[in-house]
Amino acid sequence: MYTQLEQRGMAEPPVNVATLAKMKSDGQPIVCLTAYDASYAVLVDKAGVDLVLVGDSLGMVIQGHDTTVPVTVSDIIYHTRNVARGLRRAFLVSDMPFMSYVEPAQALDNAVHMMQDGGAMMIKLEGGDGQVEIVEHLAKHDIPVCAHLGLKPQSVHKIGGFKVQGREPDKAKQMIKSARKLEGAGADLLLLECVPNELGKAITETVQVPVIGIGAGPSVDGQILVLYDILDITQGRTPRFVQNFTVGQQSPLDAIKAYVQAVKDRKYPAPEHCFS
Repeated sequence: MYTQLEQRGMAEPPVNVATLAKMKSDGQPIVCLTAYDASYAVLVDKAGVDLVLVGDSLGMVIQGHDTTVPVTVSDIIYHTRNVARGLRRAFLVSDMPFMSYVEPAQALDNAVHMMQDGGAMMIKLEGGDGQVEIVEHLAKHDIPVCAHLGLKPQSVHKIGGFKVQGREPDKAKQMIKSARKLEGAGADLLLLECVPNELGKAITETVQVPVIGIGAGPSVDGQILVLYDILDITQGRTPRFVQNFTVGQQSPLDAIKAYVQAVKDRKYPAPEHCFS
C-alpha cells in the first residue's frame, strides 16, 4: 500500500515523464530496452535501464511471426502486466498494436485498458500527421503518449519492407513537420526508427520533448534496442543498428549493464550502426 510514497525513499526514485524531460535538458542519455516478461524485467531494471517498452516486436521475437501486425491488445496487456511485476525504477511504456487506434474513442478505450489492466505508464503509437488527432485526444484525457516516426513496422506491407526512411529531402522535411505537430498535439516522447543521422539530429533539436532513437544516429536523446537482439538470441539477419552486447560478458545481466554503460558513455551507437 502507498507504494509510490515508499519509492520516494529509494536511492534512485522511479523514472517518470518529468525525469525524462530533465534528462533531455541536462544532456543525459536515456537508456531504453524492450522486455516481455517478469524475469527479464527484473534484470533490465537492475541494470539501470531508464525506460522499458513492451513492444509489439513481441509478435516476432516471442510469437514467431514475420511482422508485428498479428499482435493484439490482449497480447500487449498480458505481457505488460508481467513486465510491470518485475520493475521498480524504470518507466513502463506499451505499444498500441496494429489497428487498435483508428478512431479517437477506440484509441482512448484501448489505452485505458493497457494502463488499468496492464500497468502501462505511457502508450506508444505509430504514425505521423494522421495520428495528430489521436494524440491530441489521448493527451486531453491525461494519457502519456510516445509517438513513433520513421520506419513504422506496422506499415511494413504498405511501405514494402523494412527500409530507412527520410533520406529524400522532402520526406525529411515532412518528418520534421510531423514531429512538431505531434509535440504540439501533446506527445510527451518521440521515437525515431531507421532514419539518417542528420535527420535524427534535426528532429531532436527541433522539439522540446525527449527523442529516443533506434537506428536514428548518436545525436538523439536516448537509445532503444530489442532485448533479444543485444543478447544475441534473435535468429537470422539482424538490423544494421544492432550490437551484440554478450561478447566478453559472463551473464545476461552483465550484457545489459554493458549496453547501459555504452549508451551513457555515448559509445553506442558507433558509426557502423548508423545510416547516412
